[in-house]
Amino acid sequence: MKLYETLAAEVESQVERGVLLEGEKLPSVRQTSQHRNLSVSTVLRAYSLLESRGVIESRPQSGFFVRGRPGATARPAVQAPALVLSSEVDVSRLVLSTLRSIRSEGAVALGSPYPDPAPFPWTRISQYANAIARRSRNWSVMDDLPPGNPELIRQIARRHMENGMAVDPSEIIVTVGATEAINLCLQAVARPGDVIAVESPTFYAMLHAIERMGMRALEVPTDAREGISIEALRAILDQQRVAACMVMPNFQNPLGFLMSDQRKRELVALLAEHDIPVIENAVYNELYYGDSHPTSLKAYDSKGLVLHCSSFSKSLTANYRIGWALPGRYTAQVEKLKFLNTLTTPSLPQLAIADYLQRDGYDRHLRQVRKGYAQRARMMAAAVLRFFPAGTRVSEPQGGYVLWIELPQGVDAMKLYARALERKITVGPGHMFSASGSYSHYIRLNYSYPWSKDIEDALRILGRLVGDLL
Repeated sequence: MKLYETLAAEVESQVERGVLLEGEKLPSVRQTSQHRNLSVSTVLRAYSLLESRGVIESRPQSGFFVRGRPGATARPAVQAPALVLSSEVDVSRLVLSTLRSIRSEGAVALGSPYPDPAPFPWTRISQYANAIARRSRNWSVMDDLPPGNPELIRQIARRHMENGMAVDPSEIIVTVGATEAINLCLQAVARPGDVIAVESPTFYAMLHAIERMGMRALEVPTDAREGISIEALRAILDQQRVAACMVMPNFQNPLGFLMSDQRKRELVALLAEHDIPVIENAVYNELYYGDSHPTSLKAYDSKGLVLHCSSFSKSLTANYRIGWALPGRYTAQVEKLKFLNTLTTPSLPQLAIADYLQRDGYDRHLRQVRKGYAQRARMMAAAVLRFFPAGTRVSEPQGGYVLWIELPQGVDAMKLYARALERKITVGPGHMFSASGSYSHYIRLNYSYPWSKDIEDALRILGRLVGDLL
């Protein structure tokens, strides 16, 4: 099939599956061109083909909309689911202690893993929740059963489509945040004692999941620009059994890199060659600084081995903790585990977020957030290089809201953490991002909050403390 025919087939499939409903507007030609990496003429040809088939219609000055077809019934959006020594993980105590310190009164929360909630449309989403609660008072547990609310699932599938990846709605399982999605997926693909390959450094939630299930983390060297070393992973797979791989290819926490499309293809192909599942943490995918949405490992998966996990907590609201998984060939197992572990995900948050996605300006909100994060990333990096001693190096995040800092050799990040806390400043010590005690002279800083004198003063103090520790 030609490119325009492939795109037309995907859109028509989404209409038939009920992801796109009669009268709904399709993503604009320009948006589709950017996110799909297609020419404008190719998108126009695809839309023209769909128009000739009676699937969509063009409205002057408005765009393209799904056309109603007499006698046609959309399929339901939700259907019944048919040689490296590994390390014992033990970072949870350090992480819990660090998170508690963030709550210290008057602290400058540079060590927080959470984004600034101020720009999130919490009030608007709460209004939707209150309106839903007033008109619907007779919910039962049956309404909340997995895989989740059908309308939210449709909106999630539609969002993936708008960002360039058509997905099967019947594969989506709504969870209590991305953390539950990751835990369920790991539980579906591995057993206690199994070895799980992870990036190094890696986000500590990955290590928590491994620790909780009695598994072992195997750390794979990870480049600050290109991501996990595929060459090192290949050598490891030739020497020992690995049950699964856990990665964050887009705007990884803490490094902030964006893995290239070519490297993503190579990683998926390598794991497919060994029939090894990979859990993809995609919570920062919407927080990109470039012109178009990044691709996911899921887009290159032909064997159902990629278990894609994401949530709205980092891009829309953390208060409701709504996430989801696209578990590929493991969908039925993850849905069963969801039922056994937590039974349901509450309906009200699902419905409120679905209403917001359908009626409000999610893209406008995201554009503002991305712009602010990109500016603050540059400001914080510049301030660190200005105030910290010579030999300090900073990452170059392509998205997200965290900065990874390599301190001069000899500086103990845990001592810096303790001394900074005495001055009401929190940092994320590098020890949290490894199961083997690595990164003892690294820290992670959060730049999601608006720049202020307090933040600048805190960085100046941190720089002096680093100098004292040399």
